Amino acid sequence: MTPDSVDAASVLLDLLAPIGGISSKKMFGGHGIFKDGKMFGMVDSSGRYFLKAGDANRAMFEAAGADKHGRMPYFAIPQEVLEDHAQLLEWARSAIATTR
Repeated sequence: MTPDSVDAASVLLDLLAPIGGISSKKMFGGHGIFKDGKMFGMVDSSGRYFLKAGDANRAMFEAAGADKHGRMPYFAIPQEVLEDHAQLLEWARSAIATTR
């Protein structure tokens, strides 16, 4: 666990607080981000943010040029999305929907 991932996870939880029911868990050298116990996001060991993609939202990530996290179905959150709180919440909700 690096200080970067701990701090980043805390920041992301604060940003996503309006959604409600968001939590994090230390894992894989970073943190998993959960909504009601289902993982929809992650913070890697360097503090980068990722959200889960599925059939319904993958094109959104690809159109934004988001990097995929290895072989996992998670894409990096672009900086412009992180800076636009309403858009970040929209992207997070789309990632949450992939867990249902």
